[in-house]
Amino acid sequence: MAKNTEVSEAQSKFHVGDEVSFKIERKTFKGYIDKGYTNSFLITFESDDPEIIDKYHKKVVINNRHLKLIKAAPRVEDDSDEDDEKDPKDTKKSNKKS
Repeated sequence: MAKNTEVSEAQSKFHVGDEVSFKIERKTFKGYIDKGYTNSFLITFESDDPEIIDKYHKKVVINNRHLKLIKAAPRVEDDSDEDDEKDPKDTKKSNKKS
């Protein structure tokens, strides 16, 4: 069976590297998105509670509906379209014979 790889509308507002807040066991935590799935994200977080660390090992998968954006990560613009826009007449070829 094929996996659904479409990004949901709710998920599109979050990206890898974003700082988010979420709740685990009625406590609020802050963390960073490591990987996106169809309806959830893998989040790395810190905690002072030894039971939380032992249970989750500083990583947890949270449904995107339960995340709140704190700070967006810087976005890298895609430069692949820039090469397509160059005029081929502008490129200089050196066909000089010495």
